[in-house]
Parts: sequence; C-alpha cells; structure tokens
Amino acid sequence: MGAFDAIVREFNFLRMGIRLSRRVKELTPDSTVTVADALERWVHETPDAPAIHFEDRVISWKELDQGAARFARWAMAQGVGKGDAVAILMENRPEFIMAWFGLVKIGAIGALINTHQTAAPLAHSLNISGARHLILDAALAEHNRAAVPRIETPMIVWASGGAVEGAADLDAALAQMSPAPIPRPFREGLVGSDKALYIYTSGTTGLPKAAVITHVRMQVMMQAFSVSVGATAKDVMYDVLPLYHSAGGICALGTVFMAGGSVVLRRKFSASHFWEDCAKYKPTLFQYIGELCRYLLNAPPHPQETAHSLRLVIGNGLRPEIWPAFQSRFRIPKIVEFYGATEGNVALLNTDGKTGAVGRIPNYARKKLPVYIVKFDIETEQPVRDPATGFCIECAPGEAGEAIGRIDPNEPRTRFDGYSKGSDTEKKLLRDVFAKGDLFFRTGDLLRRDAQGYFYFVDRIGDTFRWKGENVATSEVAEALSVYPGIKEANVYGVKVGDLDGRAGMAAIVAGPDLDLAGLAAHLENQLAAYARPLIIRLLQNEMEITGTFKHRKVELVKEGFDPATVADPMFWLDPESKSYKPLDAATHARMLSGEIRL
Repeated sequence: MGAFDAIVREFNFLRMGIRLSRRVKELTPDSTVTVADALERWVHETPDAPAIHFEDRVISWKELDQGAARFARWAMAQGVGKGDAVAILMENRPEFIMAWFGLVKIGAIGALINTHQTAAPLAHSLNISGARHLILDAALAEHNRAAVPRIETPMIVWASGGAVEGAADLDAALAQMSPAPIPRPFREGLVGSDKALYIYTSGTTGLPKAAVITHVRMQVMMQAFSVSVGATAKDVMYDVLPLYHSAGGICALGTVFMAGGSVVLRRKFSASHFWEDCAKYKPTLFQYIGELCRYLLNAPPHPQETAHSLRLVIGNGLRPEIWPAFQSRFRIPKIVEFYGATEGNVALLNTDGKTGAVGRIPNYARKKLPVYIVKFDIETEQPVRDPATGFCIECAPGEAGEAIGRIDPNEPRTRFDGYSKGSDTEKKLLRDVFAKGDLFFRTGDLLRRDAQGYFYFVDRIGDTFRWKGENVATSEVAEALSVYPGIKEANVYGVKVGDLDGRAGMAAIVAGPDLDLAGLAAHLENQLAAYARPLIIRLLQNEMEITGTFKHRKVELVKEGFDPATVADPMFWLDPESKSYKPLDAATHARMLSGEIRL
C-alpha cells in the first residue's frame, strides 16, 4: 500500500468514526430514545415510502406502523406491559417485524425463537424466555407440538397464517385492533438499558442462551451498520437471513431502516432464485453469511448474475479462498466483512476490502475501541496468565489468541448486557486481565492481529485441537480442502484415536463425482503441515448439516467418530507409508485404535 492509499484509508476510518459518534452520541443507558422512536421517524417523515418488499407485497412505513400498532394493542389486551416477554416463532415475513415493533412500542420484549428448533431445544428456549404468550406461525405448528410436553409453565398460543389446533386465532384478534398510532406515553419511563429483544445463540455447543438486546444496544448495532455502508433512503437491502437472529433481524434491517430505506425479505435463501430476485427488486445492498457466497459460487452461471444493482455486500464468514473469485465473477463493487457476536462487545469492520481480514483497529484508536488478543491454552481452554503477575499476556502481531473486549457499562459500544440467565453471563466474563478489578468479555474465538491493525479470524475455541503437540486450526484445514476440485463443502474437527494424546484431524466433506482422492493427498501435502492434514476423510452422502444461520454443526460429527461399524458414509484414512487415502474398514480401524498402525 502506497503512502497516498494509507492516508486515504486513515481518513475514511476517522470519518466513519466521527459519523457514527454523531449518530449514537445521545444513545446512552439512561436515554429515553427507544427503537420505536427511531423507526417512527420515517412513519412521520416518509409515510408512503416503501419499508418492506415481500413476494408481491410492498409495505409502506405507514402500513408497517399500522401493523405494529395492532400487535401493540393486542398485547396490551392480554395484559402484556413493560418488561414482559412475548415469544415469536415465525418464518421470515413482514408480520414478524410488525410483531416485535409493536411490542417495543409498549416497552415489552420480543423473544425471537429459532424456527429450526423443535422438541427439547424449542421447549428450553421458550422456558427461559419467561413468556406467557407465544406468537406461532401456522407453518411451524408441528415444531411447537413436539415441544409442548416439555414446557414448564403452560403458554397461551396464538396462531398466525392459518388455523392450529388448540391455538387462538391471532389474525382474527389483530383485525379487531385499531391501526391508529400508539401514543408515546405508552412507553413512558422506558430507557436505553431496558430490554427490547431476546436473541438466542445457535446452541451448537449446548442448549441455546437468550442474549439480552437492550434498546441502546439495538440502535447502536443498527446505526453502526448503516454508517459503515453509507446507507441512504434510496438503498434497498436484500435480506435472506433469518429474522430471529441478529444478522438478519437487526443488522440487515438496521442498515436501511436507520436511513429510511427498505428491505427485501425472503422466506429463505435460494441460490437458483438469487439473481432473479436481484433483477426484480433491484437491491443495492446484500447481507451475506460466508456459506451463501460459496453456494452462489458453486451454482451454474446465471444469465443475470452480473446485471444487478448491488453496490456493496456486507457480512461475515467470507473465506479468503473464495473472496476474490466471488467478487470477480459477480462484479461486486465492494465487500465489507465484519466480525461480531449478538451479545458481545467486540465488533470489527473491514471497510478497506482487504481480502481475508474481518476488521481493523489502528493503534491510535485502541483506547476508544479496546479489543485485545491474549495468549490462550488450547488444552485448558483458558487464557494464559503470567506466573509472576497473574495477568493475561497480550499476543504479539501475527500470533493467534482469544479476542476479548473491555467492558464499560456506561459506554454503549463496549457494554455487555448478558443473558436472561445469570450463570450464562458469568461464563463470558474475564476478570483481572491487565489490572486488578478490570473486566472483559470473552468472545470464545481465536483471532490474530497484524502490525497494521487488521484482524483475521483463526478458529472457534473448542474447534481448534492439538495433534502431535501442535495446534490445528480447523478453518485453515477447511480452507485448504475447499479449494480442491470436486469438494463443495468441508467440515473439519478433531477426534480421539485410541490412547494417543490429542485429537487427530477428520474432515466430513460434500463432494462431486469428480473428486480425485489420490490427488487430494498430494494437494494437502503441499498446502498443510503434516500434523494438520486430516487423518480421516468422511464422504457425506447427504447435504452438510448446518444451523439456521448457516454454520456447520460439528458436535454430532465428533460424537459419531470414525468407526465403520456405526458410520454408514464411506471413510478413508491417510496411510503414512504410501501418503495416500485408503478405504477405512473395520480391521484398519481396530489396528489404529490398538496402536499397531503408527500415525
């Protein structure tokens, strides 16, 4: 990077920081500006402008407000008031937004439930919400029916979009409510630190936790995204991510809603219809998850894939091995990669378009944005502390460690509001980090930071494993596998092998018919150190199992292991003598566990 480019980069960074500071300067824990106030601005200023595009419907800001007003009056008629939670189990559609918008108008809390949950996980999410009422999409009736026997306190179920046995008719009840604006005194006394939503973690490493999203946090998140892309009232966001999660339900919406723009909602992502939708709705923005970009890149060429109006895409998880190809093939003018968690206080943005980076904090901004990377012990899964002082040790540039963020309860951008359950909150806190009494949020992620201040995602804690005395980052191995011809998706994890120390690498892959396993071994030898090469390859006969937010599930795969007696998928092992992948049968499996085969 030349001197002029560096100056432009710093100028843009400072300008964005100033713009964001101006937007959020009044958003404090005791501020009386609520999420409802922020959205109602456009109801007053541009009532007839589009707010939501959904299938063949166009919903104006006035109509969005009227729908929310009906939900607010319905909730009050049920005795729901400030601080009370109402659970929302609904697929992506405008009524989802109307529901939580109506609830925050009266100071209530929308508990946004993962639509992929059923039975025990769904019951758990409903139980910890504390809600007495459930807004249920009729399309998800079976999910709820499986959870009912495990509900601790019976809930009143209100069905929308069709009749559901045992549920009240929500659509009929809403039709009886007035669409007139909700007077502001209905939320009198509500402040920034009050709860607006519960958004649940994915539950990939245990049962989901309900993260608290306050009014101030929600607005700061929305404004940060809006400022980062320079959104205006003319912008249209294409949103295929689930509205129950922060990426689709706060960040994507907030990007345009804070500027008076509009959003295109889709029930779910479709690679085959993506470019047709872009031609139909002409979105200027798209919020991605890295896997969606991979799906689009793996899809056959589409006649409209470069005839779009997208000026920028923003998201997280776009792996460096596909980044240039994705941007080049689809002629994407700008990519903004970010890093963050629903509940966390560590937020990073890569507005420079630097391939692979998830964000940047220059040295001069670290006091204002106190994000650190500290040395981490993979085996104990705890930060390393200096034996002399007892404090954590900051990593050197280029060294991987856990990313942590200093907590300041009085600063909207660095506060941590925790979860609905106090014990879950405590697990994310790190005390006495660099000085006695200081407090930090643990991201649970391994990152590294270079000398220029760019951050790079390394791996999720718990995913990284040790083999032959070395730490193996599953993301690095997955990256090497994913660029090999014939491999569509790769999920990497560690498995125990008999009494051997550590865990050996195993990869579950979705492959095409042209996969050449003989060539794969040679490819990995060129790409990875010996200890990082997967010992076991499992060829999945079905699609990769993912969460509702497009993250690979690993827990089930780790439990299943690599025993041919219990795993039906074809498996192959890396023979150290021939340096090639060979079919894994029961006899070889037994020899590996006994130590007869030296690995």
